[in-house]
Amino acid sequence: MPLTLDERQSFLAEPHIGALAVSAGADRGPLTVPIWYQYAPGGELWVLTGLESEKLRRIRAAGRFSLMAERVAPTVRYVSVEGPMTRVEPMTDARHREMAARYLPADRVEGFLSYAEAELGEQVMVFMQPERWLSADLG
Repeated sequence: MPLTLDERQSFLAEPHIGALAVSAGADRGPLTVPIWYQYAPGGELWVLTGLESEKLRRIRAAGRFSLMAERVAPTVRYVSVEGPMTRVEPMTDARHREMAARYLPADRVEGFLSYAEAELGEQVMVFMQPERWLSADLG
């Protein structure tokens, strides 16, 4: 059964691991990778990625991407959004902390941020305006 607009937006705002998909070019399936994301109902969705990443190159080339979030308990439920990349901005310390705190226990955030700064290189935020939604609750 499809979800209502409020149900879709509320579900997407929960901290699920997303599956980002973007065109990988002619004669290839889409590039599909797991990713942390952030979303507030009615707003833009955003992800973090490396400035030199394959994801960012593919998103820039395609101008849009999709993201799917799902759960399997207590019922199978998913939401998928697709839309244009609206902008790319340098990652800020505050946004990086926001994303880490969304997915990690409080006592692991500082360690992850230190690791990311030392090992992951320059990061950017890629924003998308959801245009098309697919959703269902199969329970």
